[in-house]
Amino acid sequence: MSNDATSFSPLELTKAPASSPESRTVPQAPRVEKSVLSMMTIDPSYILGRCITKGMGEEYFYVPAHKLLWNIFLDRYNKNQPLDITSVAQELTDKHQLEAVGGLAGLTEIYSYTTNTALFDPHFETLQEKYVLRSIIATTSRSMEKAFAAEEEIAELLDSVEQDVLGIREKMKHGEEQSLSTVIAEAVTNMERFLAQKGGILGITTGFEKLDRMSNGLKAGELFVVAARPSMGKTSFLLNMMEHIALDLNKPSLIFSCEMPSVQLVERLIFARSGIRRAEMMARGSMTQQEQKHFARVVSVLRKSRLVLDDTAAISINELRAKARRVLRDQGELAAIGIDYLQLMRSHTKQAQNSREREIAEISSGLKSLAKELKVPIIVLAQLNRGPENRTGGSLGVPRMSDLRESGAIEQDADMIGLLYRSAYYAENDEERQQRAGHANLLLAKNRNGPTGDVPLYFEAELMRFSTRQDEEGSGE
Repeated sequence: MSNDATSFSPLELTKAPASSPESRTVPQAPRVEKSVLSMMTIDPSYILGRCITKGMGEEYFYVPAHKLLWNIFLDRYNKNQPLDITSVAQELTDKHQLEAVGGLAGLTEIYSYTTNTALFDPHFETLQEKYVLRSIIATTSRSMEKAFAAEEEIAELLDSVEQDVLGIREKMKHGEEQSLSTVIAEAVTNMERFLAQKGGILGITTGFEKLDRMSNGLKAGELFVVAARPSMGKTSFLLNMMEHIALDLNKPSLIFSCEMPSVQLVERLIFARSGIRRAEMMARGSMTQQEQKHFARVVSVLRKSRLVLDDTAAISINELRAKARRVLRDQGELAAIGIDYLQLMRSHTKQAQNSREREIAEISSGLKSLAKELKVPIIVLAQLNRGPENRTGGSLGVPRMSDLRESGAIEQDADMIGLLYRSAYYAENDEERQQRAGHANLLLAKNRNGPTGDVPLYFEAELMRFSTRQDEEGSGE
């Protein structure tokens, strides 16, 4: 061994090869790594517990010997085994790995490196910062390689790069448990807000009074699933709610349309809000003067709104998450996110490729996680299977939660599930169809924070607009 080499401690000899003089130094903090490992030996239960809840992994350590010790410490912690130097040295010896950490001298240096845990938080932040910097370097390097290869479409490459970068931020978001006093304070604040409104709606209103009373409004972090068979008007119902939030309440909102182009959504919004009957106007080939005024007024309101539309087909949960974060950053806030519809989304994990049920489960849990992360209510449409059509008698056409396609995960993740149906669609004769014309119902089958029951609605097909059926407003819940 050369004289220069003998000036280093045993563990420093095991670090990754140094960068060449021509290259930049990889972000790292070997001494801080050593300090955090030493703290683990002082108070394993507390320090290792904190590391786990904060999301630390072996990638936080740059020195290979430190990675190895982290994995040994973590494994022993999980097995409830002691972390004394004798036991750890014996395990390393049994695995022929003692020399990889600098021998007994290197291990002793770790155990004696610090004598208290007071600096754990700032040292953890340092390791996290260095890890993030290394991740950014690795991600951008991969992106450069893809760009030089030019094998992907530009739009796909941009989405891929954005998802990789946002994935780094995702790994950093590991919150520790809140104290009971903090949670109680939040609960008391919510109650005070409710009382201050003298029984008013606490969350974002939907434009449907009975639904708002039953749900107490759409609240941050909630996932509201609206499910129906085809041709029941679920897209119109979603648009009616999002129109109310974006235009009547003047709040920033985001709609993902996996099925319909954005221009068609805007046309629906204009006709529904202006009251112009599209079929009649198309038959005449012109607008009346009054219709022109209504049309211009609605277009003006839409232009000033903070409604954002995205019509990416077969959007993946990762891409949707990335775009929602970007819109939130650009707008500064988001009142609600609407998605049409869940079964048209995709998940590209290996597990999802082999099972449609697994894919839906990943999408559903991903949407719930996104709602909590962004602190925004998400309204997502979903398709029902043919169950309602196969029933008989008074149950014909009436949906149930079990009719949700791949329903298990959706039922579990959703805070509210509304089943939309129009009884006239299943009428057995013209007289019955005429009696039920326009009648629609939203069966609130699940409501985690309130009552379930029926919300009577009226659907005006020519305007593609739902409204509350006032004649049944007082019906029981």
